[in-house]
Amino acid sequence: MTQPRLFQPLSLRGLNVPNRIAVAPMCQYSAVDGVPQDWHLMHYGALAASGPGMVVIEATGVTPEGRISPKCLGLYDDATEAGFTRLVAALKGFGGGGAIGVQLAHAGRKGGSAPPWEGGKFSPHGWPTVSASAIAFDEGWPAPRAATRDDLARLKQAFVDAARRALKIGFDFIEVHSAHGYLLHQFLSPLSNQRDDEYGGSLENRMRFPLEVIRAVREVWPADKALGLRISATDWVEGGWDADQAVLYAKEFKAAGIDFVCVSSGGLVSYAKIPLGPGYQIELAARIRHEAGIPTRAVGLIASAQQAETALAEGAADLIAIGRGFLDNPRWVWHAAQALGAQISYPPQYLAASTRAWPGIALARPALAAE
Repeated sequence: MTQPRLFQPLSLRGLNVPNRIAVAPMCQYSAVDGVPQDWHLMHYGALAASGPGMVVIEATGVTPEGRISPKCLGLYDDATEAGFTRLVAALKGFGGGGAIGVQLAHAGRKGGSAPPWEGGKFSPHGWPTVSASAIAFDEGWPAPRAATRDDLARLKQAFVDAARRALKIGFDFIEVHSAHGYLLHQFLSPLSNQRDDEYGGSLENRMRFPLEVIRAVREVWPADKALGLRISATDWVEGGWDADQAVLYAKEFKAAGIDFVCVSSGGLVSYAKIPLGPGYQIELAARIRHEAGIPTRAVGLIASAQQAETALAEGAADLIAIGRGFLDNPRWVWHAAQALGAQISYPPQYLAASTRAWPGIALARPALAAE
């Protein structure tokens, strides 16, 4: 029996991904001084045990002030490294079989915010921030300091140091965050980068610092391990970062050693008019995939197994990231397999919930039973 595309394996450099489903990185705002807590163990454990091909742990600051909020994860000292070591060991022990990775990030001018349930604005517990230029993210946010050359050297080294720690911890892959209006995206977009030196102005200059970070991380991340990147393919604002520039960036970061890219959008400014709708970013992933020739992960309002399967079958993406769908249904993988007729393995402790062993499935999910 041929498996649906969603449940076929994928090889990315030395990384063997058992299926095409990824848990999208979603901030939990539940760390203490950057250290993962029991909440993270419960949250990621439940998701990993259901068997996604890839689990991407949320945006993790490479410096304390690089965190999105005071409650976000970090990977910058021995305490944060120890917390992640405990978490990753537990996730791999649960036996879901998927690859475990972490998204390394620096929030730049968007750092020090409050969690969404506290309003998401700049937090009174925030800190001075740094960015490409001294332009505030939004009203009520302090203007960042424009990064000096010394700052750039320090920030690049922070990404390198975090990558080294990630390797010691045992992550299967890492993903550099270059999207959603955070530091590297702030250098890419002309809306946030108004520098007049070699790091601003032309597209080549605006790409310079993100590419320097990528190359530096690639140098210390083993040659047989996959390195990913997340990008916003457009700001959704006239005169900002757009898909044409994103394609050129993709060609450059592929040459710099990136093995796959998650294609998202927006996040740079609060006034962007984003055309939300089912799978609204899939076309962006398809364009990057075809024009830059790099494996892509599509994300954004992909809710059903059939929607994901279609995106793969049409060649729009190589992986599908599910975010809030996993928060709503941690067993999204199992239900997708049932919907598409895929053969998968269940943890033996949960085998009684499989279609073969649970007569009650017709009551729990009548639509599936009717098929």
